[in-house]
Amino acid sequence: MTHSKIRILSLGLLAATSLALSGCASLGGGGGGSSTETAYVARDVESLYNAAKARLDRGDLTVAAALFDEVERQHPYSPWARRAQLMSAFAYYAQRNYTESVQSASRFLSIHPGNRDAPYAYYLIAMCYYEQISDVERDQAITLQAQRALNEVVRRYPRSEYAADSRLKLDLVNDHLAGKEMEIGRFYERAGHWLAAQIHFREVVETYQTTSHTAEALYRLTETSLALGIPEEAQRYAAVLGANYPGNEWYQRAFDLIQEHPTTAAGG
Repeated sequence: MTHSKIRILSLGLLAATSLALSGCASLGGGGGGSSTETAYVARDVESLYNAAKARLDRGDLTVAAALFDEVERQHPYSPWARRAQLMSAFAYYAQRNYTESVQSASRFLSIHPGNRDAPYAYYLIAMCYYEQISDVERDQAITLQAQRALNEVVRRYPRSEYAADSRLKLDLVNDHLAGKEMEIGRFYERAGHWLAAQIHFREVVETYQTTSHTAEALYRLTETSLALGIPEEAQRYAAVLGANYPGNEWYQRAFDLIQEHPTTAAGG
């Protein structure tokens, strides 16, 4: 699955700007070599944070993340450490180091659950999972994690801008999960395992009924019901399909299928 990072990156950079303290010192210490800069050297918290921010602004994400982590290590009780945790999470996210990003954002939330930037931390975690969603032929464990994380954003902060974007992404996630159920259902149907196929098609109709796969799922239920010799069920599914998707190609196919089995569909 391909996703644009424009929104999350812009939000992250806005967060970075809001976190920078007013009256910051010059960004000295941001121009040295990366190995020298990330080596352990005791530095005052302000210059260390500003060096990390300078690296982030220049797109040197690996060094920026390491320096933000260093702020927390050297000055764990400073207000700058709280800022550095979130900035570290963003820097890791931007370089697609999703595991480290989730860990940094989760640590921020465990220590500062009521912070004003908590919604962004939850959203960042959700995006880390969302951008790892693979095609429907693969295991969907990461998709389920994305679903849970996006739902958490919506549940906790329903009126935030992060919730609005999360709802849109949840639609795509649910469509993806429905697609996986359809793939498995079709596999069982091709193999002649009608009951197993129906379990997955019903899951789409019952759990993912607002997705783009519902019409086909109802058609497949019509098809497999006829194969199982249950014409009344086939007619019921076809009727639901016609009521909800009257102009859909899957309804036309279901209608034609029922017409091809007039005696069976009539119960005799």
